[in-house]
Amino acid sequence: MQTDNDIYKEIRPYNDDEVSEAIERLVNDKEFISAILNYRFPQLSGVLGWLLIPLIKRFLIKKWSSVKTVEDVQFQVAKYMNATIDHSCDGVTNSGMEKLDPNQSYLFISNHRDIAMDPAMVNWCLYKQNFKTVRIAIGDNLLKKPCATELMRLNKSFIVKRSAKGPREMMKALGQLSSYISHSLETGNSIWIAQKEGRAKDGNDKTDPAILKMFFMEGRKRKQSFNEFIAGLNIVPVAISYENDPCDVAKAKELYEKATSGSYEKGELEDIESIIQGIVGQKRRIHVSFGDVIKAPFETPEELAEEVDRQITENYHLFPANYIAADQTHESVTDAEKTRFSEKLSDLPAGVVDILKKMYAFPALKKQQ
Repeated sequence: MQTDNDIYKEIRPYNDDEVSEAIERLVNDKEFISAILNYRFPQLSGVLGWLLIPLIKRFLIKKWSSVKTVEDVQFQVAKYMNATIDHSCDGVTNSGMEKLDPNQSYLFISNHRDIAMDPAMVNWCLYKQNFKTVRIAIGDNLLKKPCATELMRLNKSFIVKRSAKGPREMMKALGQLSSYISHSLETGNSIWIAQKEGRAKDGNDKTDPAILKMFFMEGRKRKQSFNEFIAGLNIVPVAISYENDPCDVAKAKELYEKATSGSYEKGELEDIESIIQGIVGQKRRIHVSFGDVIKAPFETPEELAEEVDRQITENYHLFPANYIAADQTHESVTDAEKTRFSEKLSDLPAGVVDILKKMYAFPALKKQQ
């Protein structure tokens, strides 16, 4: 079916009329079925795998038979999120949502700690308050497998072409992305995007002005000034705080490796392992803080980046681990919390311990600046 979205066809999420075919492709994707088999039935996947594969396919066909629209997919994702929150954290709280209008579209720019859970937590808070869920920006570096692309585009994700080669191809890809973000907002669809490419593995949340320059490419095309165009985007900074980061040790080891040997070689499946660990790993409490809609005039991307950073730093919710790592006193810091944090560090090399402590300390130290 032809739609006015077709100029964005290669990067946009799937429309309702594309959902059934995408699910059919997933069910018939050998790598996808094998991944489920290995994850759910690791002991049986080797010897009896060939027996289980048709059963898994039949189960998925039946389970997803009623999923026909993007809304249906969101309902299924909400059920998975319910289960994930029950098993992997001690509750999700939020603040600032009273400032948002459910009939308005927003450009949510959040700090970035977890590949999958950051946008999922923003969506969860919106969904629970009867807001429409967001369209999610995701780098094509995470879409090396066809089944990953299918899953992400079914879940309202649009593709950021980080792998574009050469200046001309890069500018074309960024222009298309900028245009798509504006188009989404103007058609009543909110957007989630991280404040920088890649996670803040060191705990220092900082906005990359290049992201804000990309937004303005569409404004420049429309011959608008920077502050005029930006004011129309309804930018809302979002601070996502995890009491415990399930990927913290892996991040600290990577940073230590880079610091000591000058480089770090990422494993082929490392991004996927980070996604899984981030979803199923223990996060304890999570807080999502929605900031103020940015309406004040900003003349440059750098000035705007400072305001996004200011709101994220101010609204970041500190947990006991943050105070402990920063050597700050607080009523939430008990002996039990100190013991828990020291146990986390107990078997790690000294260099990794230093990095991990800084990771948790950064948000607390930044609030003091």
